[in-house]
Amino acid sequence: MSKHTDATEEVLLEKKGCAGVITLNRPKLLNTLNVNMIQQIYPQLKKWEQDPETFLIIIKGAGEKAFCAGGDIRVISEAKNANQELAPVFFREEYMLNNAIASCQKPYVALLHGITMGGGVGLSVHGQFRVATEKCLFAMPETAIGLFPDVGGGYFLPRLQGKLGYFLALTGFRLKGRDVYRAGIATHFVDSEKLGMLEEDLLALKSPSKENVAAVLENYHTECKIDRDKSFTLEEHMDKINSCFSANTVEQIIENLQQDGSSFALEQLKVINKMSPTSLKITLRQLIEGSSKTLQEVLTMEYRLSQACMRGHDFHEGVRAVLIDKDQSPKWKPADLKEVTDEYLNNYFKSLGSNDLKF
Repeated sequence: MSKHTDATEEVLLEKKGCAGVITLNRPKLLNTLNVNMIQQIYPQLKKWEQDPETFLIIIKGAGEKAFCAGGDIRVISEAKNANQELAPVFFREEYMLNNAIASCQKPYVALLHGITMGGGVGLSVHGQFRVATEKCLFAMPETAIGLFPDVGGGYFLPRLQGKLGYFLALTGFRLKGRDVYRAGIATHFVDSEKLGMLEEDLLALKSPSKENVAAVLENYHTECKIDRDKSFTLEEHMDKINSCFSANTVEQIIENLQQDGSSFALEQLKVINKMSPTSLKITLRQLIEGSSKTLQEVLTMEYRLSQACMRGHDFHEGVRAVLIDKDQSPKWKPADLKEVTDEYLNNYFKSLGSNDLKF
């Protein structure tokens, strides 16, 4: 079994007890995911899946701040500016990994402690078990940087309760702690102080079945008292979310929020109005189409969208405004929703022919 444990490694892949353990190891950079990490994780995941001595796979982030704050998109944008084509490789291999996690034949346990956003969601949400702690902070914030909630967001978001996924996708709303479990993104909720013990208990299992793994997680979940009596933070707003976000156009969603007029609705309106108009329209269509597609079909669609966004203006402008200059004042082009016509949008969803993502 491979065992890379050099502290400078960006990802650690270790065989411990009955499990293969993946540790995202860039704590100072909130464990953001890059091509090098993806290219190490994918073959190892496939090896462990075939290995008769490996019974489960655990993925976690180093440090206390993040599981994984997303893909290292700043590097992708900078490569484009330097005329290096990193984006086709990054997105293709990232989405292949998302699919491999979804189809993994061994129990796959993601420990969601700290920030879990974008690409970090892709490394966890398609797996069988997702364990959140009270420090977990979930979001798909891509519309704020001229992108869209990718890594299979078009598959898992429309399948959340009511129109919750559409709301999360368009606004980038952040869920914290037990809410990540209540929303259906995590399968279990555990006290962060017990996370080390939980991992030890999993590693100590002898040739465990999926049911044995589930039983250990269930045990810790049942014992966790944090926020047990608090209801889902968005519970009181779910009727509004379901009615306002059930529209088939972004313009209609905005009108619904205006007509609702509650402080919650107006707050969401303010947020949506700051987002890239192109991203908003891509995202709504992505989720509507994704609601009836398989994960692989969704990832093929998202790969087309990712490459179109790389060719466009808003992604690079969003990265500049949010991550590089940090002025938080992106100048979107087109700047207005009505300029994002169906014809303009169709170009984003067009087949890439022989360059399409295939499984």
